[in-house]
Amino acid sequence: MDFTLITLVVLVVFLGSLTRSTFGFGDSVVSMPLLALLPLPINTAISLIGLTGFSVGLMAIFSAWKYIDKRILLLLLSSTMIGIPIGLYLVIEVPQENVTQILGVFLIIYGIYSLIKQRYHLELPERWKGSQLLPLPFGLLSGALGSAYNMNGIPIVVYGTFRDLEMKTFHSTLQSHFIVSSLFIVLGQALGGLWTRDLFVFYLASLPVIYLAHRIGKSIRLRIPIHRFEKLLYLFILLLGIILLLSVA
Repeated sequence: MDFTLITLVVLVVFLGSLTRSTFGFGDSVVSMPLLALLPLPINTAISLIGLTGFSVGLMAIFSAWKYIDKRILLLLLSSTMIGIPIGLYLVIEVPQENVTQILGVFLIIYGIYSLIKQRYHLELPERWKGSQLLPLPFGLLSGALGSAYNMNGIPIVVYGTFRDLEMKTFHSTLQSHFIVSSLFIVLGQALGGLWTRDLFVFYLASLPVIYLAHRIGKSIRLRIPIHRFEKLLYLFILLLGIILLLSVA
């Protein structure tokens, strides 16, 4: 296998893993467009991002499991499992470009709204944020987008920011959800015949930089004041929306 290709794939995995370790999500949106520029089969790229994302989630949860909100996690996971087969339907029946455009527009609108909300200290009604059923639609979307396009993190992040969860709870619950949902997604990719010898070559070569990205991302996140981190998170959501729209332009 071409050493240059392995090096470029490892570099892309590092950038995606660093994004995920810092913000808690976004690795697939960062990595997939870059991997698409390389002579790499799309199935290999999708499976690689699934495996690397699962690995980053495992590293993150070991140091933050005690901050998980178990009630929210169970509600999210229950609806995520329902959403996974819906994602398979999306792959078959709905062009990916259409879904990507809708998601991109939504993220841009939500990112702008969140920045305005933070700037002017706007608050949504507590009955909205405190609804016991609120996690269910977000979990459903996570399962659908995850099984179809490896984008299971975006709806959960939107839910966390919508609820104004405390940052440690937000990050820990997010990562624990990723681990469980990613496990089912990765198993589905394996059973679907997407795993190849080349995939494991890329994955094993990427393990050192995945760990490095985890350490660097965690250090960055802990050094940034909470209010500033929240602003960066909203800016990142806005940026991801723009990236998604440009990817199908």
